[in-house]
Amino acid sequence: MSDKTDATTTVGGVSGERLKSYIERIERLEEEKNGIADDITDIYTESKGFGFEPKIIRQIVRLRKMEADARAEADALLETYRAAVGV
Repeated sequence: MSDKTDATTTVGGVSGERLKSYIERIERLEEEKNGIADDITDIYTESKGFGFEPKIIRQIVRLRKMEADARAEADALLETYRAAVGV
């Protein structure tokens, strides 16, 4: 008898085949995510080559993801904090 558990084995109520399927799907998506992250980095690098500031572009991207109300609240809070410290 082999000390390896067959992927189709059910152990303790856990289906090896189903678990393996989930893990493989996650691994594929992680690979895609890494590829997309590399593509995004390339775009920031390209924009920098045309004189844009990637740090500011990242902030704009983050702001555009926010709901308008949340963005307005964050802006107001930032202004309050800036005024409090004299900036």
